[in-house]
Order: sequence, then structure tokens, then C-alpha cells
Amino acid sequence: MTALLAIDLGTESARVAVYSADGEELGRSQSGYPTSFPHPGRAEQNPEDWWRAVVTATRAAVAEAGAPPVAGVAVATTASTVAVLDGDGRPLRPALLWMDSRASAESELTARSSHPVLRYSGGSDAVEWLVPKAMWLAREEPDVYRAARRVTEAVDYLVWRLTGEWTGSRMNAVCKWNYDPRGGGLPDDLYAEFGVPDLRDRLPERIVPVGGAVAPVRAAVRDELGITGAAMVAAGGIDAHLSLLAVGGARPGRVSVVSGTSTAFVTEIDEPVFPPTVWGPYPDALTTGRWLVEGGQVTSGSVLTWAGEQLLGTPRAHLAGLIEEAAALPPCSHGLMVLDYFMGNRTPLRDPRLRGAVLGLTLGSRPAEVYRAAVEGVAYGTRQVLESFVDGGVPVDEVYVSGGIRHNPLWLRTTADVLGRPLRLVADDNLTLRACAVTAATGCGQAASLTEAAAGFAPRVRIVEPDTAHRDALEQGYADYRAATDATRPLAHRLSAPGRWEGSAPRTAAHAADVEARRVRDHRPV
Repeated sequence: MTALLAIDLGTESARVAVYSADGEELGRSQSGYPTSFPHPGRAEQNPEDWWRAVVTATRAAVAEAGAPPVAGVAVATTASTVAVLDGDGRPLRPALLWMDSRASAESELTARSSHPVLRYSGGSDAVEWLVPKAMWLAREEPDVYRAARRVTEAVDYLVWRLTGEWTGSRMNAVCKWNYDPRGGGLPDDLYAEFGVPDLRDRLPERIVPVGGAVAPVRAAVRDELGITGAAMVAAGGIDAHLSLLAVGGARPGRVSVVSGTSTAFVTEIDEPVFPPTVWGPYPDALTTGRWLVEGGQVTSGSVLTWAGEQLLGTPRAHLAGLIEEAAALPPCSHGLMVLDYFMGNRTPLRDPRLRGAVLGLTLGSRPAEVYRAAVEGVAYGTRQVLESFVDGGVPVDEVYVSGGIRHNPLWLRTTADVLGRPLRLVADDNLTLRACAVTAATGCGQAASLTEAAAGFAPRVRIVEPDTAHRDALEQGYADYRAATDATRPLAHRLSAPGRWEGSAPRTAAHAADVEARRVRDHRPV
């Protein structure tokens, strides 16, 4: 019997699982790595730590599975986690994590372009994406940028470590690099307009669709990982986006909501629509001939971790008690409002300089009330994203929920109640690993297509119905959330102005954005 090896590089750890050809999990393990936050709004990791974690987790998962020969391998990672490497693949600086928002001025600059390919991303590039981050590097660290042979996504870095081949996932290229699979490919003219005319030279030359065969794992790496077999590596992609493959396959109206540190919303549509409140529609990003639509909350589960462990000082081992106490409170009975924009807003507001807030505190506010308000605030953010889908012409009929939310009953219940619709809770706690198995099965030839492979890996689900008893209170809470967002936006922009925390004189948000955008516009790398 041959097996499939699935590798998922998340925000805090590498998770690895071994699957049989019929979708049975044979073994699983994970290994973590640290994140540094050198300044507010910045987050970095060491790519060498990723690889060490992958090796550790793979060896443990394969051993647990009984060391079957591996037929196929696939990798998924967080999107827009960008590594900067020399010609030998060594890091020249720490990688910029997906949540890093330092390139806000560069993101704003992209919105001024009229290039037609930007239509696929709602008219601009997000602050998190590879292109704005490359623009920031070229302006702020020109020596590093000039020395860089590769500026690449984490997924492509891991594929290179496995195979020795520099290839790009078509999913990441379309969704994060402004790659046009139906036209001009990599947009050199757009990169030149953004001040990085040589960015193409630092990106992988070969772009492979999801499920396409890249190359076998190198012999020396097979020994390092403790695997045997042909081990053909298939092109993977973005962790949350691939999750559609693990809910029985993509179809219009089916939305996969992966709620963990952040929350990603992904669906596919047959015909494109172009609302400015979503990312996409991306042509051929997952399935050739269809359009992928993306939404997201930059911070969701991370807000609850912050509220419980950092603000309230509750040890992780005691969080269940805090959650239980908060769940006993009636919704919206605490007089508090939490805004979930701790690292900005991804969609529908597309504002990286929004910030989180806790409003309504009194000397009588209790920890359980603060935590309950944080859960409600995150759920309001989820509703805001899904409403933007519907308002923009993207159907939402079936909502599949997975990720860390399944371990927090208050978060899960509150989300269903705030949305007012049933949730299909996926039994498996990591759809990304199952999706990688689907991708690996396609790449090594065990399945003829992603659609065929996805049908065999469909998960078990449990329906979570909304409780209508508190509908009116939650409707008012959601209205207050929207009003609080509007009311705090000007102050959030002033507080998050570039340079404010680096010792620069305070500036208005408008002035800061104009100064930074002009600096980017006028910069041209040597």
C-alpha cells in the first residue's frame, strides 16, 4: 500500500499527516516555530525554522503510520508569507509573515493603478501580498532587495527544499502576484509601474496548476524526512483556499470558512462578478475554467487568544472555565463592544490601518463579560464578510466551518447565532491536510482530476443550527459594531500612521498616506 504525505505550514507550526489512498488518516504530527513582532504591525519568522519543523513532524507522522512508501506529496502554507533568499536559497532576512502590515503605503499605491489585471483583485493589492511587500523591500531595504535571488512564497520555498525545483503555485501566483493565467502571465509593466521592474527575475520561472506534478522528492531529502517511495510532489497552494477540495469539492454557493488565528472565506463561481469588497474573482486559481472568490478577517481566533490569555491573564489550561462562564451570560448583556481589527481589516473594508478596540468598559466589567464581547465582535466580523459576498453577487448557500473554532463552543455557537444560518461543522480539525492529500493524489496519478480526488475525501459534518432566542439583541449588537467601526476609523488611522511608533512626529492619516505613497512612486531600484 502506498500513502500520501500532506504538509501544512501554518502560522505557529508545521502539521504533517499521512493518508491512505482512500482517505484514511494513518499518522499525524506537528512541530512549532517562533514568530517575532519587531514593531507594531510587523511579524517575522525564519524560513530555516519552517524546514526544521517540517522534518521533525514528517518523521514522527511517517513513523506513526508505519512507514508506508509515499506515492505523492503536497504542501500548503499561509499565503503571502514571503521569504527573501540568496542564490543558494539561504535567507537574507527574516520572512515577512502573512499578517505583517508594514507595506500599507505600497498597498495604497496599487489602488491608484488602472492596470486591467487589478480587476481580478478588486482594484488593488492587499497589504499582506507579495507584491506590496517586495515594493517595501525595494524602498526600505534596497541592499537586501538587490542581493535577493528569490522573493517567494513559503509554499514555493518548501517545494524547492523538497525537490530542488523553483516552481510557483498557480493559485498563489494568480491570487497574490497579479499573474494572469488567461493573458499576459506575470505583469512586467505593472511591476515597473510599482517600482520593482525586476521582480519577475526573483519569482519562480515555472508556474504549475494545483495538483500538477512538479518533481519527485530528492533522494537526500527522502532520507532526511524518513520516507520511501516515488514521492512525487504536486503543486499545492494557499491553506484556506485549498480547503474547498476537502469539503467534497467546489461548487457555486458552497463557502469554506476556515476559522483559526485568522478566518478565511473561499468559494468558486462559474461566472465572474467584480465587487470591490472581495478579493478576486481569480481566474483558474483552483479549478481551470472557474473563478475563485476570497474574503477574510486578519485576526479572529488570535483576538480571543489575546483577550483570554494576554488581557485577562487566563492561563491556557484554564481557558475552558472562562469560556464556560462567558457562555452562561446572555448575548449583548454586558454593555461592551470589541472591534476585531487588531491587524487591520482584510475584507470587506480593505483597510490595513484599522485597529482593534474594547468599548464600554466600566470598573464593574468582569473578565467573562470582556471575553464574551470579544467572541461577539469576531462573529460580527464574520457576518460582515459573508454579507459582502451576498451583496456583491457571490452566492452563499452552504457554509462549511472548520479550524480552531470547533474547539471553542462559545465561538461556534455565537457565530451561528450572529449569522442566523446553519453551519456545517467539519469533523476533521484540519481540512488543509485533507486537501493536500487530494492534491497529492492528483499529482501522483492516483486520481484523474482534483474533482475526482475530492469526492473521495469528503469529510463528515455536523449541522449547527442558530438559536433565534437572542436575534434582536444580536441584530442591535451587529449594528453597533458597524457604527463603532465608522466612529473609530479616523482615530485608528492616526494611531497607525506610518512612522508614529518609530519616533517620527505625529501626522494625520491623510498626510502620512500621501507622503509614503509619493516616496514609493518616485523610487526606482538601482
